[in-house]
Amino acid sequence: MADAYIIDAVRTPRGRGKKGKGSLTEIHPQELLAQTLQELARRTELDPADVDDVVVGIVSQVGEQGSNLARNAVLAADWPLHVGGVSLNRYCGSGLQAVNFAAMGVMSGAQEVVVGGGVESMSRVPMNSDGGEGDGKNPHLRRKHPQVPQGISADLIATMEGFTREQLDAFALRSQQRAAQAQREGRFTRSLFPVRDPDTGAVALQEDEFLRPETTMEALAGLPGAFEAAGATPAGPDGETLDEIALVRFPREGGIRHLHTAGNSSGIVDGAAAVLLASDAYVREHGLRPRARIRSMATFAEDPVIMLTAPAETARKALRKAGMQPGDIDLWEINEAFAAVPLQTIRRLEIDPERVNVNGGAIALGHPLGATGAMLLGTALDELERRGLATALITLCIAGGQGVATVIERI
Repeated sequence: MADAYIIDAVRTPRGRGKKGKGSLTEIHPQELLAQTLQELARRTELDPADVDDVVVGIVSQVGEQGSNLARNAVLAADWPLHVGGVSLNRYCGSGLQAVNFAAMGVMSGAQEVVVGGGVESMSRVPMNSDGGEGDGKNPHLRRKHPQVPQGISADLIATMEGFTREQLDAFALRSQQRAAQAQREGRFTRSLFPVRDPDTGAVALQEDEFLRPETTMEALAGLPGAFEAAGATPAGPDGETLDEIALVRFPREGGIRHLHTAGNSSGIVDGAAAVLLASDAYVREHGLRPRARIRSMATFAEDPVIMLTAPAETARKALRKAGMQPGDIDLWEINEAFAAVPLQTIRRLEIDPERVNVNGGAIALGHPLGATGAMLLGTALDELERRGLATALITLCIAGGQGVATVIERI
């Protein structure tokens, strides 16, 4: 199979995802992605006319993020009319899945140049805006696989793994400290570009604004459990609470310890990212200098109730395809949807924590659902180059029990 080369990766800063409080809340999500596409073309001197397709991850595909945002963003970016766009939804893994699908098009020989990426304006199109409630409100599916909110699943993982509140908070504090240091040292600047007001041209945001560098263990310890009330909410046909529904699959636990808080869970933000992938022939013909290549990709799924446990096995699958072991990976990006997720993945794969999320993660920086996976790939690539390292693995947990992973190798 042919190689898919990563030519470049760019992203917007992450803006606070509360209407009227974040710097990107007044910018339409199509415009966020359109500016990202324009920046990608500018940096790489790409002729957009050469692009075979634009593949974009978006989770809440309704309202301003409906109507095939990918195609509309291509039009908003003033790219040639013949360049198409497709929107996909693999929940939190959508951005990385979009990059993987783009890579598959190149590796198969069907396409020469494809852009993969993602966008999510959580301030303008809040989480769960599509009204699907995770299972599409299908009562037959609900009887077979009664799903619960992800926060309850994260608390169930923490309970089953025996993680303490202190361990979760310590991981969250590390994320804040590492992200703050990375921002101070300009480690994010290679991928970042300033987002501008599309009407005035004024800079709206030029660096991530969700970070809380003043965070302390004491402050984290004072936060209440975020999902305890939800867990006690009656939701079953006979009045069973959400906690009780989850425990039907895992009765040995006896109860769920609600340990995740606003401080050790991912933040709600707005943002977009894009990655340019090209074939070997296109690279040679146009004298490009690729930054990396896709080494392998994988998806995998586990139990939809506990939901967030798939990153470890998905990573193993990607590593097997690459002929590698966990110890062969120089840097890991494991999405910090909740602190228990990377902690469990680190434990299962016996990863050195010093190789994981070295510049912080979604707990500190925020998690713009559809865009996060593409952002993480760019972050990993930038850091490989900064440290002179070779390989990185990016993986995310996904609603419904899924996982997605990608191994990249720096050129």
